[in-house]
Amino acid sequence: MTIHAHALLFDNDGTLVSSYDSVVRCWTCWAHEYGVTAERFGQVELHGRTAAEIIADLLPAGLVPEAVARVEQLEVEDVANGGVRLLPGTRAFLDSLPADRWAVVTSATRRLAEARLSAVGITPKSLVSADDVTHGKPDPEPYLLAARQLGVDPADCVVFEDAPAGLRAGRAAGMRTVALATTHRAGELDADLVVDDLAALRALATGGGVDISVRD
Repeated sequence: MTIHAHALLFDNDGTLVSSYDSVVRCWTCWAHEYGVTAERFGQVELHGRTAAEIIADLLPAGLVPEAVARVEQLEVEDVANGGVRLLPGTRAFLDSLPADRWAVVTSATRRLAEARLSAVGITPKSLVSADDVTHGKPDPEPYLLAARQLGVDPADCVVFEDAPAGLRAGRAAGMRTVALATTHRAGELDADLVVDDLAALRALATGGGVDISVRD
């Protein structure tokens, strides 16, 4: 199976990098500071959502801005503790792409996304963060904005995601989707193509875009 695209749009956490240990450390600390019990925290959908959306489900509205700033501070500081690592295949796959043919589309704030990407040596020319949109994933707005930034029709874009919310956003934007089974079981992921991680794929840049295929 080969998928041809003019632009490739990547989620970050769980797709390009793993920040799982950092997230657990920081959000556990944050929940303790704000008196959020583990039981209450476990009732809220987390993956693929912005911190502001998660915290709005947990705290009174008046506390949300302060609480969002606090968890961002914890996560940015934790990057220095080795809390971020590249997932298999990320470096080789990105290195095979023309710089103007791909973007990172993340639910993290720009400050946090840039800290995590910088820590592993990834410098996208185009980055869409939670700060750039009104509605985060699963709304299509982040992916549609990335397509506009790259000057590509949404139908000619392919979204790479590990979370159901992100895959829904990609489909809602009219884009094809590739799911990576890095944080969810393959059976939980609805996409045009499902693989273990980026190491399972190869990308070949052509004059008209990029051809994506599964490695033998």
